[in-house]
Order: sequence, then C-alpha cells, then structure tokens
Amino acid sequence: MDQAQIEIQVVASLAEIDAGDWDACACPEAMGGGRPADPFTTHRFLKALEDSRSVGRGTGWQPQYLTAHLDGQMIAAAPMYAKSNSQGEYIFDHSWAHAYERAGGRYYPKLQIAVPFTPATGRRFLVRPGYEGIGQSALVQGAVQLADANNLSSLHVTFCTETEAAAGEAMGLQARVSQQFHWVNRGYADFEGFLADLSSRKRKSIRKERREANEFGGSIQAFTGDDLRPEHWEAFWAFYQDTGARKWGSPYLTRAFFDLAQERLRDDVLLVLAERNGRWVAGALNFIGRETLFGRYWGAIEHHPCLHFELCYYRAIDYAIAHGLARVEAGAQGEHKLARGYLPAQTHSLHWIADPGFADAVARFLEAERAAVEEEIDILTDYGPFRKIQVEEQE
Repeated sequence: MDQAQIEIQVVASLAEIDAGDWDACACPEAMGGGRPADPFTTHRFLKALEDSRSVGRGTGWQPQYLTAHLDGQMIAAAPMYAKSNSQGEYIFDHSWAHAYERAGGRYYPKLQIAVPFTPATGRRFLVRPGYEGIGQSALVQGAVQLADANNLSSLHVTFCTETEAAAGEAMGLQARVSQQFHWVNRGYADFEGFLADLSSRKRKSIRKERREANEFGGSIQAFTGDDLRPEHWEAFWAFYQDTGARKWGSPYLTRAFFDLAQERLRDDVLLVLAERNGRWVAGALNFIGRETLFGRYWGAIEHHPCLHFELCYYRAIDYAIAHGLARVEAGAQGEHKLARGYLPAQTHSLHWIADPGFADAVARFLEAERAAVEEEIDILTDYGPFRKIQVEEQE
C-alpha cells in the first residue's frame, strides 16, 4: 500500500471519534466480547479522563489524539497529549528538561503518547488488524512531523510494549529501558501453591504478614462490576486524596473520574476495601485486563500493620490465581514488592529529540542506563524470595 494514501489527523477530543472505530484499533481482541488486553487505551477509559477534566486545560495533559485513515477508514490511533510538564508520566525525564533548559532551550511543551497517570505496559500505537506495518509507521511519522513542524523539543512514547519499542527503534526513535515489579502466575492452584515456590524464610514472613493484616479488627471485601456502589467510590476518594496529597502534592484524578468509573468502567475494576467499626478505612484500586491485573492506587485513613501489603499485593495475587490471570503488575517503583513475590521486569519507552546534539547526549545516557537497569534486574532477581531452583527456571 502507498503510504501517501494515509491521512493523518489530530483530534482535540474523543467526542469527535466514534467509540467503535477507536476500539477496533485499541482493543480488537475484545470486539467479539470479553476483556481487552488492558482497559487503559479503550475509548471509555480515555474519555472518562477527558470528561472528568482529569486531563485538559490546566492539567498539563492537553489531548491531541492522533489518527490515521486509509480510504475513509480509521486504521490506527494513538493517545497523544501536549505536555506542559513531566508530571504523571512515571518514566522520568526531569533531568533531561533541566539540562535542555540550562543550555538555553525550551523543553516544554512536548508531545507524549501515553495513558495519563498510568504506569502500565500496553500498546501505544493502536492499529486495526491487517494494517500493523503501515499503521504504526504512519503514527510514528505523523507524531514526529507534528513535533518538528511545531518546533517542539521532543516526543515520548511511554510504557509501550517491547515489540513496539523494537519497531520504533528501527524507525529512528531512541529506546529506553526501565523496570517495575510484576508477579507471574506459574499455574498455581492457590496462594499456598505460590508460597511453596518461595524460600522457607520468605514463606513464613508472608504468612505472618497476612495473619497480622487480617487481625486488624475488621473485614476485607472485594468488589467488581455491579457489586460496586457509589458509596464505595466515596470512601475510596478519601483514600486517594490522602495518597495523592502525600505523593504528588495534589491528586491527579478528579472526583468526577470515580463517578464515571462507576458508570462506565465498573466491569474493568477490582476494588478491595477494608471495613472496621462500620466504616471503610483502607482500599486498593485495580483494573482487570484479559491476562493481567493492574494495581493502581492505594490509600487509608487508619494505619494497621501489613494492611497495605494484604490489600495491594496478596489480595491481587489471590484474585489472579482464582481467575486464571497470568500476572499482576503492581505499578511504579517499590523494591518492597520484591519480598512479596513481585520480581523486576523491564518496561519500555521511545523518545525523539529534535536537537541533534542533545539527542546524542540522550543516546549516551540511555546506553549507560540500559546497562545499569539490566544489572539491577539481575541483582534484584537473585535477591528475590523464590527458592534458588525456581529463580533459575524463571531465568
């Protein structure tokens, strides 16, 4: 097919894009029913961010959705945003911004292909089946040309898949490797089956943590789908505000987002709540993918020993085993996850830098960083909780 036949458009709101057309590119695996690989690039999730004003004017995330059309049909799309800061990205380029501006450049605005506030790996170049090659190429070329034509400093594609990273690098983008902690289901029948793979000391430690957490003086319940009620979101909003104020200064998501989650996203959600003396005191919000449970937010208004580990990590493992999910992604950072069975895993991003000299400096940085990340992953894996024979099998 002739690349010149493809029309690239930039759209300021998902209200201008048919949900069926977008999802045919974003989650074709779910078009016949069932779950998408992840819910984060679906029309319903991204539009909830937009409609709740979690993105848009004043947030640092201005929607610039990129679409590619061939013979009148949308064949590819990307969730792209003009960024006026580097908040809510989780693959950090603050040092790049400071260096660029110290050299007299203007780093912001930049373009970001990403799911806002969501450090979860997934497809970022959303392509209708049958158009993979030309669709991805059109999106990459379109995004770079847009950044270049507007004299922007850079384009960033964060938490893309490893396959996309390789393809983007082949098209001239710079690939970056980072790391998170993921739990992998190795066909466990139950939580005890998972514990059997751990060293004796770690196994005892987790059992002790779970026992202590569940003796906090209340009960723990999990909700999804129609079991979710507005009062559950009201409680979780209090937890989220507390965490957001401590971590980011102010919460990224607005209160309206959680109302829209109840309306549009409740089948994608697993909300684990702890109740004590008639009120909800802590909670963990997860999103459910086809093969992965994505841990996203945690918060509490009372402190109880080990309750964080129970709600965020162990209940997520319980759910993944019970529902045959392949993994749990526990979000950004947190080496404390290692002792709880979450091993380091690579995450990927792509970058285009306009200034050739700065691009060379970034390339050298990325090469050194990749070696350091790979070494750290090896070291952390070796220190993981699994019996040595199990670690060798994983490698």
